[in-house]
Amino acid sequence: MSFSEDESYLSKDVADVDPDIARILGAELERQSETLEMIASENFTSQAVLQAVGSVLTNKYAEGLPGKRYYGGCEVVDQAEQLAIDRAKQVFGAVHASVQPHSGATANEAAYMALLKPGDRVLAMALDHGGHLTHGLKVNFSGRTYEFHHYGVSRETGRIDMDEVRERAKEVQPALIVAGASAYPRIIDFPAFRQIADEVGARFMVDMAHIAGLVAAEVHPSPVPFADVVTTTTHKTLGGPRAGLVVTRDEEVGAAVDRAIFPGLQGGPLMHTIAAKAVCLGHAMTDEFRERQARTVTNTQALAQGLSEGGIAMVSGGSDNHLVLVDLSDTDLTGKDGEERLDRAGITVNKNGVPFDERPPTVTSGLRIGTPALTTRGLGADEMREIAAIIVSALQSTVSDDEMAELRARSGAIGDRFPLYPRLETGSAVGAA
Repeated sequence: MSFSEDESYLSKDVADVDPDIARILGAELERQSETLEMIASENFTSQAVLQAVGSVLTNKYAEGLPGKRYYGGCEVVDQAEQLAIDRAKQVFGAVHASVQPHSGATANEAAYMALLKPGDRVLAMALDHGGHLTHGLKVNFSGRTYEFHHYGVSRETGRIDMDEVRERAKEVQPALIVAGASAYPRIIDFPAFRQIADEVGARFMVDMAHIAGLVAAEVHPSPVPFADVVTTTTHKTLGGPRAGLVVTRDEEVGAAVDRAIFPGLQGGPLMHTIAAKAVCLGHAMTDEFRERQARTVTNTQALAQGLSEGGIAMVSGGSDNHLVLVDLSDTDLTGKDGEERLDRAGITVNKNGVPFDERPPTVTSGLRIGTPALTTRGLGADEMREIAAIIVSALQSTVSDDEMAELRARSGAIGDRFPLYPRLETGSAVGAA
């Protein structure tokens, strides 16, 4: 039985094939457009990245590496992966790049697998002080496979105390020290970590998932010259597809990471996503990208200043990067309450624990608020100060329903000035006008 082009399932739009999913795609585009996205780990990727992710490369199996595949017909996708590899090395000043990890968690797992044996000791930042669940949470693969110990921040300053890190390293004698965080608003001292690792004979790994875009644009110090392995996601400040990446300054370590990824952890790589990584890494070499990353930092500082002037406390008192961590410990408001209030005001954030938090992780005493997505959308310092004023008002205990509605209207008006994906109608870049 044959089909004409109009009848073929392969040639139909998602709206014709699956109206339910088409409706969901449209609804999500509407949600993203009509609210102010301030979750620090989220960003808006480019239409070019959306197109690469939705491309025919999704059809191709390509186990192995460029030129060394276990499948035929890889001569074209080899070009895409090699471009991604070459661009990653150029952007981050690395000797080796592994672009196949499906996620930041997989990238971390591959790094551990390349550097450690099961049961080895690792020293990393505590989750409740700003670390990540792959840095040794008991129920995570990391905490189940390796013996993790943790360092934190100073109660007085909210910053990593390198003297404490040194003492913990001498006490634990880890095989690996991990730096990097998911909720730390200050610059990380990579040379000091390297020195401590050398003092105790440990390897040094950096998870730069949150700050990779800032590092690429040289508005945050790079960990690559100091770490044995550097892992990242590609979708946060870097602004690419949701995926992972590993770079190293040593070919032998890089080859060990490659083997850990395949055949150690993954089968066929996602070639459409790898192509999208190449797109975002290419963009990371442009002046527009560098300017946007610098503006991400100045936007965060403007936001922090506005919050501080409004009486909102923040861990460490401010920020050097792309996020602030609001501290509600001394108020009756919880992080969960704050997240819900800001959602009503048209601002999307996430509740987050603060150092020495006495509330449970499902409630928390903090809010993690970031500027990457809104900076990508075009907002500047003036808008951040306006948003800070909205946040301050929304978190007041006396705010009424009518006042909250007014705050949401103000948030919506800001968003209206900076349209998101004006060429998209259904939330899909495929076939965009």
